Amino acid sequence: MAKGERTLGTKVRPITKLLAICLVAGVIVAGMAFPFTGGLGLLSNDASDTVNATSSDLAAGQLPGVTTVTDNQGAPVAYLYEQNRTPVSLQQMSPAMRGAIVAIEDRRFYEHDGVDWTGTLRALVTNQTAGSTQQGASTLTQQYIKNYQLYVTAQTESERLQATEPTYARKLREVRVALQLERQLAAGRTKRDAKDEVLERYLNIVFLGNNSYGVAAAARTYFNTTPERLTIAQSALLAGMVQSTTQFDPTRHPQAATGRRNEVISQMLGQGMITQQQAQQAASEPLGVVQPLATPPNGCIGAGNAAFFCKYVVDYLGEAGISADQLNRGSYTIRTTLDRNVMNAMQQALNAEVPAGQRNVADVMANVQPGRDRHRVVAMGASRVFGVNGGALQTSYGLPWEPVNLGAGSVYKIFTAASALEKGLGINYQMEIPPDGYASPIYRDGAGNPFPVRNAEEGLAPQLSMTDALAQSPNTGFVKLMEYTGVAPVVDMAVRLGMRSLADPGTNGVSIADTVREQNQGSFTLGVTPTSPLELANVGATLGSSGMWCPPSPIESITDQSGAPVPVAEQPCEQVVDPALADTLMNGLGKDDQPGGTSATAAAANGWNRPMSGKTGTTQQNKSAAFVGFTQQYSGAVVTFDDSSSPRTLCDSGGDSPPFPCGDGNLFGGTTPARTWYKAMTPLFASLPVAPLPPTSPRYTQGGTNEQVPEVIGDQVDDATGELQDADLEVQRVTVGNRAPAGTVVGQNPRGSVLPDQVITLQVSDGTVPAPPTPPAGPPPLAGATGGGG
Repeated sequence: MAKGERTLGTKVRPITKLLAICLVAGVIVAGMAFPFTGGLGLLSNDASDTVNATSSDLAAGQLPGVTTVTDNQGAPVAYLYEQNRTPVSLQQMSPAMRGAIVAIEDRRFYEHDGVDWTGTLRALVTNQTAGSTQQGASTLTQQYIKNYQLYVTAQTESERLQATEPTYARKLREVRVALQLERQLAAGRTKRDAKDEVLERYLNIVFLGNNSYGVAAAARTYFNTTPERLTIAQSALLAGMVQSTTQFDPTRHPQAATGRRNEVISQMLGQGMITQQQAQQAASEPLGVVQPLATPPNGCIGAGNAAFFCKYVVDYLGEAGISADQLNRGSYTIRTTLDRNVMNAMQQALNAEVPAGQRNVADVMANVQPGRDRHRVVAMGASRVFGVNGGALQTSYGLPWEPVNLGAGSVYKIFTAASALEKGLGINYQMEIPPDGYASPIYRDGAGNPFPVRNAEEGLAPQLSMTDALAQSPNTGFVKLMEYTGVAPVVDMAVRLGMRSLADPGTNGVSIADTVREQNQGSFTLGVTPTSPLELANVGATLGSSGMWCPPSPIESITDQSGAPVPVAEQPCEQVVDPALADTLMNGLGKDDQPGGTSATAAAANGWNRPMSGKTGTTQQNKSAAFVGFTQQYSGAVVTFDDSSSPRTLCDSGGDSPPFPCGDGNLFGGTTPARTWYKAMTPLFASLPVAPLPPTSPRYTQGGTNEQVPEVIGDQVDDATGELQDADLEVQRVTVGNRAPAGTVVGQNPRGSVLPDQVITLQVSDGTVPAPPTPPAGPPPLAGATGGGG
């Protein structure tokens, strides 16, 4: 902002010069009487009200500044701002800086009452006589008012133009506000203190070029220093730029900037602020401007590998009622839950599996800390770089928390299992696993035909406990299990445990959860619906917190410019399932990393050697795959998928090279997603104590009392049959070769809990030694849905 108000530079015809001088001089004389008469005649009563309101805003208003986003240790992660400004006190500005601005812009600053009447009248006469602006007379107080209206109160281009309009009305209004503001600030204090406050405000608001507002931002931008360390030469350079940040920009016009700096130094010398020796030394110094300029990166795009996390913070606070505009102007300090160690390990794992430039493949991960009072998001990231250059495969889409349209596959079997436990079955329940595929008579495909599924792996046992089924992930068994639970309870369970976006209304007001319930989609247990990696990680955190759901929060605290805490509206935590159910299910998910589990290979390759709960998932045609793994300390979820507009089947190379599009896919949850998880989590857990899986509850291991099947193995067949029939169970017998005495029950299916109307099969010994079994031929493939991450 120029010291000389160029707005008064309109050419005036010689014949009207004297008239204009007399007219305006009369107004100035009237204005000089303002301190004693209240400005009688200067403005109307309406204008007086406007002046009062403006001066009140000036006295109380805060300046737009930089919001700093930090990690959980307080180290800066990103800066959010509309104006790069860091307000500081006058004591935090060097004496040289204070002196330089007064010397060049308002040498009588500490003498006048907001308006320099002598200088104003002299400048007016000079400018009117010359027909253009030759001298300026705005005091620092007047400049502060103009800057405040321009950079704080003006919200539209029209308002910004009004703040700088070249009219005498604006100048006169500015004069009166300056006088009134200084009177308000001087109430109950010394004039010197009031003046110092005006100077402090001015030096914090003034624009100094290159997106730096105020001396603190300018000190950092040009010299990479703090305002209290500004030297005479540096202060003079900044003060000189006030007249024209373009003409005296030291990066573009160093010669002009040097001349202007030395003019300021000369003024400081002439006013006795510095000695002759100090002036000579300062004038001989190079400009010393850093290259490149030390301007803080603006926005999440400058947050490095924490950029996705930063964007989640902004979106999260927006939903909590603190808008992006408030963040960009509010000078908040946002201490987040981000753990740099976790984030760095995660990013290394993501890029080790899928480089940022790999087309058609994105690897995405989120990590949440379980807890009974909060679920802290400690890290989230993607193999993609956060940015706006689509040609370089950058993206600003919220990959770690926005739903992935391709789904998470058999991870959703967790919800079916949880629903079965809540309905009365136990984790030891022996599930029937149709080996040759299964066409459900209850669930239908899009054509209205029985919904057909097959398993991703052959040779599974015909019966598996629910625990083993979760580890080996047979599709046929879980579709049959959902015939018992029903679709709606499984969908509700998914939402309760953490998949909250499934219940969000779409553009038509209908949620995904509503659609799945209404259409009775049996494929839900196979994870075909859009899935948020963060929500999936939070499901693990809910189970790891004994069934306590909390919102996945990235916020530790927020303080405003004064250091006062700012409350954040967050959803309260909810106990969404019986703690014993959550603990038993978590325990039942503890075989995935063991031999036979679908992530066992990835676990062994990365040296994982402690208890954990996990589940893999793969969608049909291998276009996406997922893995969620958790303990009571951390819960992480990984989704690997084709992020192009036309997703293709993906192949995994075993970790030797990144996944790639192919004809016959072999990407599974146990490959790239599981390897990413173990690579990221193994070093994280190295310094943590080994935490055992939580204890189980008999209610959820064996099932509810009314659903229990009597144990009859070893009994004589007639006795066993009678006992089961007394329990209102239907029985069938199968004779098998066995060394046990003939008529002895040597096998029973199911054991533990039983589904309604399910027949109990008793294997009865014939007392003979069985012949060696003939290896069965492999079953022909059955068209239909696949899943289960191997």
